[in-house]
Amino acid sequence: MIETIDESIYDHPKYYDLVFGADVAAETKFILGCADQFCDHQARRFFEPACGTGRLVHSLVRKGHETWGLDLNPRAVDFCNARLSRHGYGHRVITADMCDFDKTDFASCVGLDRRRLRTAPFDVAFNTINSFRHVGTEKLAQAHFAAVARVIRPGGLYLLGIHLTPTKVAPSETESWSARRGSLSINTHMWTVAREPQKRLERFGIYFDIHTPRRSFRINDELHLRSYTAPQMRRTFLAGGHWDCIATYDFGYDLGYPIDVDATTEDVVYVLRRTG
Repeated sequence: MIETIDESIYDHPKYYDLVFGADVAAETKFILGCADQFCDHQARRFFEPACGTGRLVHSLVRKGHETWGLDLNPRAVDFCNARLSRHGYGHRVITADMCDFDKTDFASCVGLDRRRLRTAPFDVAFNTINSFRHVGTEKLAQAHFAAVARVIRPGGLYLLGIHLTPTKVAPSETESWSARRGSLSINTHMWTVAREPQKRLERFGIYFDIHTPRRSFRINDELHLRSYTAPQMRRTFLAGGHWDCIATYDFGYDLGYPIDVDATTEDVVYVLRRTG
């Protein structure tokens, strides 16, 4: 029987980074393409709230784009900054709550001119893999959109990826995938534990089956995520008056194929433009 550890997957950044790293190239291309196509000024500075291990921060910085981030998990932040520092980029990610931060929190970051902190310092924000659903209430969701708006220049963008709850088709219930880097391989399985639409809560089981030359074991976790139908999501990001939705895409990240969001949509990336 495989050894099982009941811990948060977010407390294991090395494994998390591999498991969710498969789409980095496509996501990076999509972020830069949206910046070119939709931003009403040249995008020079990028920002990722809830950046986790910073796989996209690192990808963009390597391509020469000024990029910063934040995450609530200090282990993920340390992992990200250590990788950036190993490659000569310095610390660009801070430990902070995605619903409660301000531009002045970034004063210690490498490469961010202090003069920029007097105004909105970033041009494009992105959060592509459902992290927003960890925000547990409408009040906190509104606080998140307001906080992002404070650090994005008017005319700038927020690219928000989310799994919606469809109302006219059955939602997906399971997902499995594998990843490998050198002698490390991980098989991941995720499944629905419970859906409570009245509470706007969905619970998902997830495990990483990890295999190295010396050891095989499982990290077992349960995720509690807030649910959104398409109308609920639209009401949330429009409520504060900070954002307009100018385009929507699926998780194929193909700018040539925008989608219409309806009652059957599950995976969507909203391209939001900062008003004002």
